[in-house]
Amino acid sequence: MLHKQDDCIMVFQDIFRTIQPLATKEPKMKPKNKLNRVLIVGGTHGNEFTGAYLIKKFEQFPEQIHRSSFETVTLLANPQAFTAGRRYINKDLNRCFLRQNLEDSTLSGYEDLLAQEINHLFGQNGETPVDFILDLHSTTANMGLTIIVDNDNPFNLQLAAYLSYVNPSVKVYSSGNSGRSHNSLRSLGRFGICIEVGSVPQGVLNADFFLKTEAIIHTVLDYLELYNQGKVRLFSNNLIFYKYIEAIDYPRNEDGAIQAMIHPQLQFKDYEALNPGDPMFLTFDGQIIPYEANSTAYPVFINEAAYYEKGIAMCLTEKQMITVE
Repeated sequence: MLHKQDDCIMVFQDIFRTIQPLATKEPKMKPKNKLNRVLIVGGTHGNEFTGAYLIKKFEQFPEQIHRSSFETVTLLANPQAFTAGRRYINKDLNRCFLRQNLEDSTLSGYEDLLAQEINHLFGQNGETPVDFILDLHSTTANMGLTIIVDNDNPFNLQLAAYLSYVNPSVKVYSSGNSGRSHNSLRSLGRFGICIEVGSVPQGVLNADFFLKTEAIIHTVLDYLELYNQGKVRLFSNNLIFYKYIEAIDYPRNEDGAIQAMIHPQLQFKDYEALNPGDPMFLTFDGQIIPYEANSTAYPVFINEAAYYEKGIAMCLTEKQMITVE
């Protein structure tokens, strides 16, 4: 059985591990900012087991994430929530990293204090600042393999473009002006991306997405290693990415109670075109609420379980293509 498991891991890693230069005479990308410390984070949400258990694996087998040109460190971000099998204890840790909150000495909640401690360790002015953060998450929405970038930083886009180039099934979502570049844990690093996979139920460990996430992690680390060594091949790549427009709430009554569900024709259709007039919600009495807009959108995080409390039924995106040099 061990041989079968190893073969399975190799299959997923082979999908991504085409990053080695094919010819020594090809132009390479010389590093402008060498990376010294890389942080892999899982368990920021305690009931997202993919990232949490990958962190536990890497803690047990640290040689798997070792690279010669930088130090790789791991963090199980919210251990109490992970032990409890809950997203968080008092509040969403991944919304606790606004600069004013990190500097507010009057805060006393568990996640607020935890965010301040993480910043003290790994923030840019911390004891051991990190250059790059790889943030591991899973979602109940049908997002497949998604790379999330929170801004237009060329380094992050280049990495996201490469991952999409290696494996075309990888989607790239730009959170744009959603605020994620200011209040998420990964905002502490100079650079960073999020790996978001799904659909995975909360509190469930899915081997398929575990192995696929692990393969992406190794590809990212290999890329960063070659970047530090100036051995990443230069390439022009047309990157299709989905840029955040707005978050859409469920229809509610005057008391704030939900009055409609995601329409069955839209459920599980993340990254697919939502055209004006298409069914969007279905009320409890069977009425269809269409998408009322003048242009096509591409929804993501459709019916994400954790977003009910945030008043988000889905996030609408605009599909764009850019050339990343």
